[in-house]
Amino acid sequence: SPFRTLLKYMSSLTKTGVYLLQDGNQEAFNVRLHLAKDILTIQEQDVICVSGEPFYSNERTVTIRRQAIGGFGLSIKGGAEHNIPVVISKISKEQKGITYYLFLIIFSILIYNSNLLSYRHEEVVQVLRNAGEEVTLLVSFLKKTPAFLKLPLSEDCTCAPSDQSSGTSSPLCDSGLHLNYHPNNTDTLSCSSWPTSPGMRWEKRWVDLRLIPLLHSRLSQYLPGTDIARQNSFQVIAVDGVCSGIIQCQTAEDCLEWLQGIAANTTTLTKHNIKKINRNFPVNQQIIYMGWVEEREQDSLQDRMYTPKFLALRGSSLFKFAAPPVTTWDWTRAEKSYTVYEIMFKILKDSDLLDQRKHCFSVQTETGEDMFFSVELDSELTIWEKAFQTATFLEVERIQCKTYACIMESHLMGLTVDFSLGFVCFDAASKAVLWRYKFSQLKGSSDDGKSKIKFLFQNQDTKLIEAKELEFSNLFAVLHCIHSFFAAKVACLDPLYVGSQGAAGVTNTACAAATGKIKYST
Repeated sequence: SPFRTLLKYMSSLTKTGVYLLQDGNQEAFNVRLHLAKDILTIQEQDVICVSGEPFYSNERTVTIRRQAIGGFGLSIKGGAEHNIPVVISKISKEQKGITYYLFLIIFSILIYNSNLLSYRHEEVVQVLRNAGEEVTLLVSFLKKTPAFLKLPLSEDCTCAPSDQSSGTSSPLCDSGLHLNYHPNNTDTLSCSSWPTSPGMRWEKRWVDLRLIPLLHSRLSQYLPGTDIARQNSFQVIAVDGVCSGIIQCQTAEDCLEWLQGIAANTTTLTKHNIKKINRNFPVNQQIIYMGWVEEREQDSLQDRMYTPKFLALRGSSLFKFAAPPVTTWDWTRAEKSYTVYEIMFKILKDSDLLDQRKHCFSVQTETGEDMFFSVELDSELTIWEKAFQTATFLEVERIQCKTYACIMESHLMGLTVDFSLGFVCFDAASKAVLWRYKFSQLKGSSDDGKSKIKFLFQNQDTKLIEAKELEFSNLFAVLHCIHSFFAAKVACLDPLYVGSQGAAGVTNTACAAATGKIKYST
């Protein structure tokens, strides 16, 4: 299929590209994405010293002088009463007594209300001297990477740094270019105003910002909890909660390609992980598939319409988790579990969608409750549909028959849905068979939505339609079970489906003639 081709292609190659990233309330900046088989790497540009020793040391002494206008020209924040270090938080452009190197130090510590990541912090260790017109500070680096190196310089920057006695300010003070981040500037920096020493060379390079493991990660194109899709944007959330931030693509086609690539690699990792886990489970408890979905909340009055859930099809059950199960104990702590042959899976068409979310499916439980789920891609919807079909088929094949208590004409009866024999109704007390029909003899049925089902069977001898009305306490479970047995019966007649199941290692004993497991008296 096209999706399998895409899956094979994307899982065996890597894809890179430069995109904008919005992280929290910060302004968007350029990042590079690198997609590998098991990890998504997000890189940012940084200027690093590739040769020689950096110009800074761990601690230094700086002196600033009071000016006629603006005073010392800087603000200090923090202190013991705030439980944070004393840091220089603001500097005036008019401050003429600050040397170039001191400005670089102070500029690199503007860490509050900033839109840039990974700032170098500068802590004021102590005030060494306060002589009224002069203040001498001992400052210490809290983080090694200078923040000013993260800001691209203007292309025509050819000025040299001023010294302490010149009385002129740094070009960084005079030019507003360096106070605003320009994400489109990706050229390698080369400027004579950079601090230099013999043998020192600075280069702008891509460095890792975040690493997102793809196993059990989830994609999201929507604003959290809503049905509003972001335009050409998405984010990836790792299983440990680490978020990529909002990645902005230039076109819808490029965004879709990234989504498909990440989803394909995630699916491949999930399948490999399932194979490992299944080694510890018996045959009747094997995992068919699992992955993230968004569940629509039943209470429409709440602000949050959708909540991430992790679904798993294992053995005879559909499990719903808040997070992926890691240990055997986690499987016992699922939020909900449902018997696969007693629930109904349905893909929602465009006319059935409840809101702006696409790629949705519903699951009706054995109690008649409807649950609505959304996935990110149409290919994921196809995977879930096939997973439900496979899980149902395997469980019907395993159990072969299912019996439900019922009432017919005020008598307690039992109705057995048997894969080989069809429908068998017997007296609950004596086990005497009252009637039996093959699946092919069922020509129609109807129910009242509460407890009663009317079956219309065709008599093989007379060709007449015979009506049988039964009353059940668990109406929807019976209806869904009958549907599951019919679906499995039809699947056995489909050579393509049988062949695909055989290739996947699924036995098909249910497709062969089998004797009933229940002994009836006639």
